[in-house]
Amino acid sequence: MSDVNPNSGGGPSGDTGRPPQAPPPRQSGGGLGMGSPFGIPIVVSPTWFLIAAFITYYFGNQLGDTTLGDRIGNARFLVAFSFAVLLYLSVLLHELAHSVVAKAFGLPVRRIVIYFLGGVSEIEREPETPARELAVAIAGPALSFGLGGIFYGVFKALPPVSHTSSTALMVAAYILIAVWSSNLVVGVFNMLPGLPLDGGRVLRSIVWAVTKKPMSGTVAAAWTGRALAVGVLVFAVWQGRNQNNGGADLYTITWAAFIAAFIWIGASQSLTIAKLRDRIPRLQVRNLTRRAVPVTADLPLSEALRRAAEIGARAVVVVDHDGRPTAIVHEASVTATPPERHPWIQVGALSRALRPGMTLTTDLGGERLLAALRAAPAPEYLVTEPNGAIYGVLAAADVEHAFLRG
Repeated sequence: MSDVNPNSGGGPSGDTGRPPQAPPPRQSGGGLGMGSPFGIPIVVSPTWFLIAAFITYYFGNQLGDTTLGDRIGNARFLVAFSFAVLLYLSVLLHELAHSVVAKAFGLPVRRIVIYFLGGVSEIEREPETPARELAVAIAGPALSFGLGGIFYGVFKALPPVSHTSSTALMVAAYILIAVWSSNLVVGVFNMLPGLPLDGGRVLRSIVWAVTKKPMSGTVAAAWTGRALAVGVLVFAVWQGRNQNNGGADLYTITWAAFIAAFIWIGASQSLTIAKLRDRIPRLQVRNLTRRAVPVTADLPLSEALRRAAEIGARAVVVVDHDGRPTAIVHEASVTATPPERHPWIQVGALSRALRPGMTLTTDLGGERLLAALRAAPAPEYLVTEPNGAIYGVLAAADVEHAFLRG
């Protein structure tokens, strides 16, 4: 139920012209759209219906052994389903709190997905300061605690419930108890100090503020999350053995293992993404650009390659007769051309015309560079000095290699 701060998705560029991009977000499958409060799309994953069915069956059966269950019969499953809906509405409000605060800081929010484990806010960028990181992280648990307090207050305002109380009062009391206690559990669980939980982001913000290094905060919170995952599993095994005279409670251990895996994988993913993000500032156009030789479109490929080899260039730029760049010879097309055809093919036949966005300047770097590549996907880009002079060619594959290999 913690928020996620991904960048836009990425992948190999190759001949598709897709530029390298920042780490991909955790993607959720298709689902049912539920509107866009505050301009944030809400999607309910199909997996939610599975957990709703489980909650309905589990709590419906539990109600069967109570006075209320005896009174309402099979309608107890409707009461249990109502609890499932209210629980996940609470989760939705938890995620909305994260997202609204993030939007207030100018962070783009792609959507909120409600799924069987709870909810996830797909926030596209990290907050710029530890204080903002803390504010975004704490918003969800704070709202969960607030909802728990409200539902508890409403419950306490009800008349005392006894075996002689009305059925309506019993139903209201049951749902209110279940919802306020669930919101309390959601708030407490999410405040555990390890990524990917909200408490992990709180820890990250504190370490970030102390060390002045966001990466240090991420490393501390991720490893704390991994330790937390191990602790959840160990505690479940220990608790199960104590309650079963040395035996194992398979149900409890299975759920604990599931939660532990979720925390471990989330912490590891957060650490991987942070390491990739840490490399972004080192992506500088001037350092990644290949030297290029300018030629006219009617020059044979063999001659263009000879001139490039003569000066140690790894790219060819097509210019008009006034020396203005008009296209870039596509490296993949050159590679696919048999050597015996090189003297008979003009470079213009293997080039891609320069489109808007395919000309970059040598002063670009970091997030600005990735944004420029995403805005105009292409396998190669012309690079010029700020005064317009040709500097060389930037291959998207080179940026991707530098990004992934560090």
